[in-house]
Amino acid sequence: MDLNINGKVMILDFIITFTFIKSYKDFFMAIQIFGTNKNFDCKKAQMWFKERRIPFQFVDLKEKDMSRGEFDSVVQAIAKTAGSRQDAILQMIDKSSKDYASIAYLDDSDIEDKLFENQSLLKQPIVRNGKTAATVGLEPKTWESWK
Repeated sequence: MDLNINGKVMILDFIITFTFIKSYKDFFMAIQIFGTNKNFDCKKAQMWFKERRIPFQFVDLKEKDMSRGEFDSVVQAIAKTAGSRQDAILQMIDKSSKDYASIAYLDDSDIEDKLFENQSLLKQPIVRNGKTAATVGLEPKTWESWK
């Protein structure tokens, strides 16, 4: 009889542990969407993930800027597909931004720091999957491959 009870307890313990590990993974591997609530592409990105029941965290750049670590990991992830860090930075710039003139004529070495300081210049949405993958703008085909 003890074996039977212990067996049930062990199975229940396994189920609880498995559920925790699954939610732990979802918590730390969740999608992050950086943008603003007024941006239509950000709304479309949020809707795309909601429709597929993929958990995500929305970070409103009007309320909270990306940290230096978040910014660097996004740049590194985009550089993998863009070819270089500088190309990634150029992809991240919203050339239609009202503040674009403030960086349009800067030296390449200064653009990254200025973009980090003034994140209203970022093209939106920036979607990050962990620390290794990220996109700029609407990229549902890329997001589909993240599953």
